[in-house]
Order: sequence, then structure tokens, then C-alpha cells
Amino acid sequence: MEETPLQRVWFEFAASKLAIAGLMMLGVVLIIALAAPWISPQNPYDLAQLDIVDARLPPGSSSSDGKVFLLGTDDQGRDMLSGIFYGLRASVAVGVASTLIALMIGLSVGLLAAFIGGRIEILIMRLVDIQLSFPAILIALVLLAVLGQGVDKIIVALVAVQWAYYTRTVRATALVELNKEYVEAARCLALSPLRIVFRHLLPNCLPPLIVVATVQVAAAIALEATLSFLGLGLPITEPSLGLLIANGYTYLLSGKYWISFFPGLALLVTIVAINLVGDQLRDALNPRLLR
Repeated sequence: MEETPLQRVWFEFAASKLAIAGLMMLGVVLIIALAAPWISPQNPYDLAQLDIVDARLPPGSSSSDGKVFLLGTDDQGRDMLSGIFYGLRASVAVGVASTLIALMIGLSVGLLAAFIGGRIEILIMRLVDIQLSFPAILIALVLLAVLGQGVDKIIVALVAVQWAYYTRTVRATALVELNKEYVEAARCLALSPLRIVFRHLLPNCLPPLIVVATVQVAAAIALEATLSFLGLGLPITEPSLGLLIANGYTYLLSGKYWISFFPGLALLVTIVAINLVGDQLRDALNPRLLR
């Protein structure tokens, strides 16, 4: 029985034990992010559940009412394990949402530039070149300084940073496909431009886009954590892993490492898992790299 392209991609992906380990870690992260309100020992942002007496307790400590804090508490008496669960939820949601929106914008603009060409293509690609010439964090900092804090604001800033990567990738892939015989045949048959784009160009642009999107999710989560650490990302009422790390930064020298260490470890595991999956996807979706 002949294997399908999807089976081939899976077999190639599964050939890497690191990729499978990354996929398993990513699955655990996603389950925690989705189920955070139900599996967290405490709602860390419900003031009625907090007690300042429990502030900065080390891992494994118990509160006055018998609660055990496996990863300790922060400076406000919040359970660090619950804070990490909720922080993962916020970080992953922002990273995925910004990546999907940026992908849709970059896909549309890239296909437009490749298919129409001419002055429109030149204008679009000059805008892309200008965008990519600036550091991503600098663009995000300027936008957030103007827009302020909030989930919607950080998503807008991350979309503005990411869309150019997808536009360049889609345009390069689409230009290669436009010069192939099957596209020329479609044009000779007088097929509509929309049918050529959606039937022929779009499916061939998706494999590299999937790889770029996977890597960009990790980059978006890392950038959001950096901005939140600097106090320009998510507000304190909707903290992410970056804000949790920032909360414990001032206590590191006093030996209270756990307030920053465990959120930082969760952030590291999340980014490494996504990058492991994305790296193997690049090989699995690229026929020239097949073993």
C-alpha cells in the first residue's frame, strides 16, 4: 500500500526522538494552559484566596490552614504552581493568537505581491525590508509605549513585528510556483486569478509557512515575556510568565530564587519544545532534506 504524503511527513517527523520528546512536552504545556482554571490548586488572582502571611514561602512549605505550596509562594502569597499554570495560559494564548493573525496578513500580502507584481510588489517588498531592518523588540517597545498595556495591545505589537516574515516567505515560494508549467497551463485555460491562487499557489505555500509559524510562536512567547518583564506587556491583572519572572527578580540576591526560577523554567521548556517540533517539521516538510 502506497503511503500518503501525510504519512510520509509523520514517519519523517517521528524518526527524531528529540522531536517526539518536544511534541510530548508541548502537549503537556497545551493541556496545562487550557485546563489551568480547573487544575490549579488556587486562583492566584483572586484576592480572597491570598494571605500576605504566606508571602515568600519556600517550596514545600505549608500555610497556616494546612495548604502545601509545592513550588513556594511569591511576594503576595500566591501559589507559584498556580501562577505558572495561569501564566502559561496567558503566554500561549498571546503567542498563538498573534502568530495566526500575522500569518493571515502575511499570507494575503505575500500572495498579492507575487501574483500582481510590478510596482505593487516593489512597494510591498520595500515595506517588508524596512520592517525587517529594525530589531523586533524595538518596534514592539515603540508600539506599546503608544498603545499602552493590555492583551489586545500586545497582540497588535506582536502582529506588527511578525507579518513581514510571512510575507517574504510566501512571496518567495509563490514566485517559484508561478514559473512552473502547471500554473502556465492554468493561465492558458483562462482560469480565474482567484482559482489559480487558492487552487495552485496557496497549497504549495503552506508547508514553509507551517514551519515559520511554529518557530514564530516560540519567538512571540519569548518576546511577550521580555516585554512583560520590562513592564510593558500584559497588565498585572493578567500576568504572564514574563511578569512572574519580574516579580521575583528583586528577591534573587536574598536567596528567594523560586519566585523567578520556576516561571523561567516553564518558559524555557515551552520555547524549547516548540523549537524542537518546528525544527523537525522543517525536515519533514522539505523533500530535499528527506533521509
